[in-house]
Amino acid sequence: MNGKMKAIVKHQQGFGAQLKMVDIPNINENEVLIKVKATSICGTDVHIYKWDEWSQSRVNPPYIFGHEFAGEVVKVGSKVNDIQTGDYVSAETHLVCGSCPQCLTGQYHICKNTKIIGVDTQGCFAEYVALPAKNIWKNPSELCANIASIQEPMGNAVHTVLADEVTGKIVAIIGCGPIGLMAVGVAKAAGAAQVIAFDLNDYRLHLAEKMGATTVVNSKNEHPLKIINQLTKGNGVDVVCEMSGHPIAIDQGLKMVTNGGRVTILSLPTRPVEIDITNDIVFKGVTVQGITGRKIFKTWQQVSNLLASGQVDVTPIITHELPLEEFEKGFDLMIKGECGKVILYP
Repeated sequence: MNGKMKAIVKHQQGFGAQLKMVDIPNINENEVLIKVKATSICGTDVHIYKWDEWSQSRVNPPYIFGHEFAGEVVKVGSKVNDIQTGDYVSAETHLVCGSCPQCLTGQYHICKNTKIIGVDTQGCFAEYVALPAKNIWKNPSELCANIASIQEPMGNAVHTVLADEVTGKIVAIIGCGPIGLMAVGVAKAAGAAQVIAFDLNDYRLHLAEKMGATTVVNSKNEHPLKIINQLTKGNGVDVVCEMSGHPIAIDQGLKMVTNGGRVTILSLPTRPVEIDITNDIVFKGVTVQGITGRKIFKTWQQVSNLLASGQVDVTPIITHELPLEEFEKGFDLMIKGECGKVILYP
């Protein structure tokens, strides 16, 4: 398909981005071209927009960023057989090699050679995006585009919370950004006895209540460890899902988990974090697990089923919907923490 399209381009090694007219991407024989209906801003996109230490070490401007979306297939490559024009789709954003030891044992989510759409390749903050057909996820026709566009980050929440059993357990969610908020809903749907949400932002703690948190704690006003001690009669929580990336919060998460409990970390601290391994992990027999991406495509099936069943309602999280041209407003809201999920419409 020839022609030009609108796209948000990370145009320089510095703060910000620009809306530009660029060429509509061409596709190869194993790819599909998708007309983007809705795309959402991720915390990773904010890292890139702000040009922090992580993004400086990872991305190479100029390029189109963004990786969460829903859209319609408008063109398919000559060797694509299971996807057709008109299909309503989203995409797994991890491009995996298929040949490393992890991929060969079915652990595609931890492929040694992973590249991420909109981080290492051209992304979806645009009117069109070209992607490998093997990464495409077909959406049910009744799923609204704004919700369909946030299945990928919801998959992060599902993977984090359901890395092990949570039914009947006390779960702490540290960090109530959009994925943390989704994690609250997933933990509640999975039968957690208590879901305790921590953040420094009252706006997002209010959203956590809407998502089903049984207790919300503003860590600026109340000491998290004292609250957990009171709520658990000194036993600690069974599961900690760390979504904040803040060194103090990570340390508190390891201290609040009970002996034999689980700490699952999705967050991306921008610098090394000092922790007390001896007392907070070894002597307590704690399991610490890092989470990256989603299990391909097991997690996508879980997300789809949770949404279809109504057990997790993510509509409270979608707080702002803007045209692509107003992306700067969306990023400003994300940086200030005055939003849940921000959806952009090309």
